[in-house]
Amino acid sequence: MNFKSIIEAIRMHYGNKPFIPLHEPRFSAREREYVMDAIDSTFVSSVGEYVNRFEKLVAEAAGTKYAVAIVNGTSALHLSLILAGVQRNDLVISQSLTFIATCNAISYIGAEPVFLDVDEDSLGLSPKSLLNWLDHHAEVRTDAVGEKNCYHIKSGRKIAALVPMHTFGLPCRIDELNEICKLYQIPLVEDAAESIGSSYKGQPTGSFGLMGAFSFNGNKTITCGGGGAIVTNDEELARRGKHLSTQAKVPHAWEFKHDEVAYNYRMPNLNAAMACAQLEVLSDFVENKRQTAEMYSNLFEHVDGAKWIREIDGAKSNYWLNAIVFEEPTDRDLFLKESNEVGVMTRPVWELMHHLPMFKHCMHGSLENSEYLMQRVVNLPSSVRG
Repeated sequence: MNFKSIIEAIRMHYGNKPFIPLHEPRFSAREREYVMDAIDSTFVSSVGEYVNRFEKLVAEAAGTKYAVAIVNGTSALHLSLILAGVQRNDLVISQSLTFIATCNAISYIGAEPVFLDVDEDSLGLSPKSLLNWLDHHAEVRTDAVGEKNCYHIKSGRKIAALVPMHTFGLPCRIDELNEICKLYQIPLVEDAAESIGSSYKGQPTGSFGLMGAFSFNGNKTITCGGGGAIVTNDEELARRGKHLSTQAKVPHAWEFKHDEVAYNYRMPNLNAAMACAQLEVLSDFVENKRQTAEMYSNLFEHVDGAKWIREIDGAKSNYWLNAIVFEEPTDRDLFLKESNEVGVMTRPVWELMHHLPMFKHCMHGSLENSEYLMQRVVNLPSSVRG
């Protein structure tokens, strides 16, 4: 396969620069203005007006009633799982085709992931795979106080949460997953780290389950260097999330009292200031990135041996990272080599989680699609064009 024309088209789309990064941040004077205002206010840590404003803007973007500002996306997911009731030795169902942060957050609690397959078109957790695994391996039981929970039949361990990820900003079939979770009494926590600004059937990602977790890392569509958020429609979960993220400090004008073991997970006001400026132009960024996605759609329409991954029916993706799937793994490897050698940054998808040494022992279902995709997917430059 001749990759020269593809690489040159990418270079021209981004202004024929010597180096085309995978995803770089885009800033304006507004970020500097807000950050300097935060500095001048002297409120640079976890208390400040920009933190409050950030939470309002994130809740609006996610279509939820509440948002809690968190220091990064991994911490947001970790705390979301705690709020959902996940405990040590519980099982948490997720996908093997995901970024390591998903499984790290589960592991911090002492819980264990169960890996199921993804749909080949969305790259997200497959409802068919989930329902098949639960039908064969799980049952709902009623405890002594009348609460219904889901348990793994063979081990007797509680299945305490489902964590699907919207891979590369592409919405998965989250409504179907949510219905299955209701059937099996499993809390749904969305790993929406990559999907701010994406929606499915008109509803923003992050708003379908009990909670959603976003990331605002330096390589995301919206960034403040670090940063994350928990979104929810549950007032009590939001209140408790804020309490646990601020060391469980009991409010008082001067006394330091804490009522449980908690976390220093609150986002600093400096980061929130930058994030507010970014969130104000989220819709512009998404539209810009969708124009890039259209370029890739046209570029790969007539390319033999590789296809561009488009949003599924009903989805509107932020196309955080555009991706292609090669028919042959050897073509993927050659394309990665040739593109990076000439300064066009491309990357393979992550190693599957069940391949990693710390997760090899975990339960999993059939992962046919995940294995296929891991050998063939490549991410393409997807920055907002200036």
